[in-house]
Amino acid sequence: MTRPSRTRMRAAIVVAVVLALAAAVWSTRGTEQYPGAADPRNPGPDGAQAVARVLADQGVEVTIARSADAFEEAAVDGGTTVVVSGTEQLAPSTLARLREHAAAAGRVVLVEPRHALLQEIEPGLGSLPVPADDDAAVAARCADGVAGVALDGLTIEADRATSYAGDGCFPDDVGALVREVDGLVLFGAGQALTNDQVTRADNAAVALRLLGHDPRLVWYVPDAADAVGDDAVTIGSLLPDWIGPGLWVLVLAGSALLLWRFRRLGPLSTEPLPVVVRAVETARSRGRMYRRSGDRAHAARALRRAACADLAGRLRLDRGAPPPVVAEAVARQLDAPVESIAVLLDDDRTPPATDQDLVRFAQDLAQLRREVRRS
Repeated sequence: MTRPSRTRMRAAIVVAVVLALAAAVWSTRGTEQYPGAADPRNPGPDGAQAVARVLADQGVEVTIARSADAFEEAAVDGGTTVVVSGTEQLAPSTLARLREHAAAAGRVVLVEPRHALLQEIEPGLGSLPVPADDDAAVAARCADGVAGVALDGLTIEADRATSYAGDGCFPDDVGALVREVDGLVLFGAGQALTNDQVTRADNAAVALRLLGHDPRLVWYVPDAADAVGDDAVTIGSLLPDWIGPGLWVLVLAGSALLLWRFRRLGPLSTEPLPVVVRAVETARSRGRMYRRSGDRAHAARALRRAACADLAGRLRLDRGAPPPVVAEAVARQLDAPVESIAVLLDDDRTPPATDQDLVRFAQDLAQLRREVRRS
């Protein structure tokens, strides 16, 4: 391949890579910027951009607030509906700010609030997930509607929903998918607002009636950064209420088991040994083994170590002190030359050549120990 051909091929590869990267960024930029579920600017399957645009096309003024400060800056009056998606980011402090600022609103809709948030709204309020059933649509069956919005005759169908205990619209065996609690509308079918499922059953009509009842809609998307320091999640806040009594029952049961199975320790029992060997017999046996093997060097080292340990103990030294230190201490104690003492205690000296030399060496060590003992 010629040099111009290689240059053109490299340029074509670079252009292809750049175009591929640009296409990838362009195709994902919308969902990356607003990835939240039921977000009014998210065009993905789990976003709610379709509902927000239809409401705007119907003449509803849609204002999107992405922080508590931005929400408080939005004007809220009796002709305003407030909807809150991403309620998992709502902390007790931001919930209080929401309720205070939206007190004059026509209605406040919370999309799928979690259990902890429900307890802030009404302690003891229960909720349960609705089993998924693609073939079942839940009918409203509420002639009076909810928060002034007529929903009777409509149905909701979603892959996942949450039912709140009590009376409301779209009831099931546990409670209702939509109900009003303390001035707030709990909407448990958040997926009915998404782009992927808004066209199923009467989901679109429910969304338009509930969110488009007033001429103005403030869509509040909470941010976790709006929470204050006291809202921090602790281990205690995540534990169920029964964990404390359960631990006490466990402690009491364990204590009862210990008292039941406890046995007082009696005196130590002695067991006679099968054979009792006196120390002198052990020493004599080792001596016979050394003599039989002819290992005079090992016997001499054993005698030196025993003498060093005994002398160190008598002179108030560490019993593991090295031979040179013991030799100096013995020389000071006896007022004798260090060299004459080191000859007996140093392991590096030449071992005895004969049994007579070994006996004489043992006698010299015994004499040294006696002199130290008498001094």
